[in-house]
Amino acid sequence: MAESSELNFVEGTPSVVIDKVSMTYKTTSRSRDEAAPSPSTWRMLKPNVGRTTAVSVTALKELSLVVEHGESVGIIGRNGSGKSTLLKVVGGQIPPTSGAVYATSTPVMLGVNAALIPGLSGDQNIILGCLAMGMNRRQIDAKYAAIVELSGLEEAIHMPMKSYSAGMGSRLRFAIAAAIDPEILIIDEALNTGDAQFKDRTRKRMLELLGQAGTVFLVSHSMSTILDLCNRAIWIDQGELLADGAPADVVKWYRLFTQRLADGDRVGALKIRRRMVHDLHVADVSDRNSLRRTKA
Repeated sequence: MAESSELNFVEGTPSVVIDKVSMTYKTTSRSRDEAAPSPSTWRMLKPNVGRTTAVSVTALKELSLVVEHGESVGIIGRNGSGKSTLLKVVGGQIPPTSGAVYATSTPVMLGVNAALIPGLSGDQNIILGCLAMGMNRRQIDAKYAAIVELSGLEEAIHMPMKSYSAGMGSRLRFAIAAAIDPEILIIDEALNTGDAQFKDRTRKRMLELLGQAGTVFLVSHSMSTILDLCNRAIWIDQGELLADGAPADVVKWYRLFTQRLADGDRVGALKIRRRMVHDLHVADVSDRNSLRRTKA
């Protein structure tokens, strides 16, 4: 869980400090012999729990960051690189295996997966979802019209949510989640929801949230979204921090890296990765009074 401190909320001062955080999961794996192809398909599918072994999977290697008030940090990387794990650690959803996260206020995750009740109407789910996020009835009344407008559901807002299409349900969940105005905002792929018209409305709302939140963490596979909405970007690959800097620079090297991999040039991709590690500036969080970023 992120620990709250008493720092003043002044732009240019630390908002979130990630101090040597790592994350390792414990899971099971079948032995190499058992996992090998067998002449019998049925034998391959037959459960054999007794021959599994415990293994450790490193989702995040030791990572340190200092994020200041007023920064919007885009997090990029390939699937399985540890981006969502980092957000969950920062948001306090999972404890890190080692290290700690310090924050000036409780980080709030903005997502589209809020658990609503399909049998209730859209307007009833707005009330339910907002109450679940800690809003009171006065706050809900003040936000209700804006939520309906953002969802674009119009008269359908009074119909049962189970009658909605997948897109309609996603739009409602996003509109509810976007009703909050947190000091530290965490966004995991929320902007990839809905059709083109809805994306225009969500982008406008996201710009408003970015202006209101002191600090924003944004994970997206859309490089244009990172370039448009972030003033800082970090690149994570295989749980390791590779780059931290201006979005245009980080995105340029990331695109070059992924292009090398797409072309089958693993040697070229490895050279880029090594260069990123060599040039990386890491956060020095040993002095909590200064919290300056220094050369590795």
